[in-house]
Amino acid sequence: MTAAVASWLPLSAGERSVAIEVLVGGPLSRTELARRLDLSAGSLTRLTKPLIESGLLVEVPEAEGPAEVRQGRPSQPLDVVPESRSFIGFKVTDDMVYGVVTTLRSDIVARLDRPLTTHDPAGVADLLAAMARELAGDFPRLAGIGIGVGGRVQDRAVVAESPFLGWRDIPLAALVEERTGLPVVVENDVAALTEAETWFGSGRGLDRFVVLTVGAGLGYSLVLGGKRVPSEEEDRGFGRHWIIDPHGPLTPDGQRGSAVSLLTIPNIRYQVQAATGRERSYAEILRLADAGEPMAARVVREAGRALGILVAQIANFAMPQRILLAGEGVGLMDVAGDTVAETIRGHRHPLAAPIDLETRVSDFHDWARGAAVLAIQVLVLGAAEA
Repeated sequence: MTAAVASWLPLSAGERSVAIEVLVGGPLSRTELARRLDLSAGSLTRLTKPLIESGLLVEVPEAEGPAEVRQGRPSQPLDVVPESRSFIGFKVTDDMVYGVVTTLRSDIVARLDRPLTTHDPAGVADLLAAMARELAGDFPRLAGIGIGVGGRVQDRAVVAESPFLGWRDIPLAALVEERTGLPVVVENDVAALTEAETWFGSGRGLDRFVVLTVGAGLGYSLVLGGKRVPSEEEDRGFGRHWIIDPHGPLTPDGQRGSAVSLLTIPNIRYQVQAATGRERSYAEILRLADAGEPMAARVVREAGRALGILVAQIANFAMPQRILLAGEGVGLMDVAGDTVAETIRGHRHPLAAPIDLETRVSDFHDWARGAAVLAIQVLVLGAAEA
């Protein structure tokens, strides 16, 4: 496997702006593109010429419209060819690797999952490379690989700390690049999901946007000015010290009454087991709560209240235009949605605008797609930072 996008790079700052605008918003007429980027016609021509020659952008037929609208000299809009390159995204959990192949516009066109039987870095890199080779059989124009992991990542290359893998300072990007010959970018999994949603999903076109994930842990990412705000604090236990109820439950993971103790799947299961002596799955607890079983209903109600407080406080401080609630734990909304909504109202000013809260039950392939978007960003931008 070899990189297939070298002819695109390097891009100047102006070329990158044009490429991103078309990739995210295309097809776009030259007039609209110039307006969005505040460019003269001559400057736009100068910037688009090398992008067209390299094959990153193409001219496409103008959409048909009413005769009175289609006046003057025809203009061929600019667009990308989504299928011209493919990108791999991996989401690494403690016991599985979830893989996807996406187009240049992040549409998932293939999935491949494998059990993770070792946390040895070389062994994990071997598995990722083997999966990439298997995918390459059907998608020979692979251009790069993105990898999302739970933990702190430095320079989109080194896993500085990942408690669930037991890793510190592991050069994962280099290990996988050595085995595949493809460019590799590594990022915190919530950050990767946020990048995908900012470019191609719920946050597209928004100035202020928040991603809040609920599952095995809590994740938070903030977008300001249309760009994700990177932080050294990413995945250093968001919510573990955010106290919702100082008299709340004490669980193995998180301070007493913290958002993590009240809201994450392992701690919800722990609370029910500690009270009843029976181990229940998360899905079982939600079903029991919905049916009115007292202990399950109490735990789920308190989780809903915790989520409502968390969402309201995020909205009060960050003032986002939209909050995306995602992750494997958002089934909570199906059972405790009314509690969440009531709690949000109770923690907001009476005249505050309603929160645009979008809830999405996502599986790990969505997270893998986010990692693929990172590869798209780095390769299209021609830079280590999007």
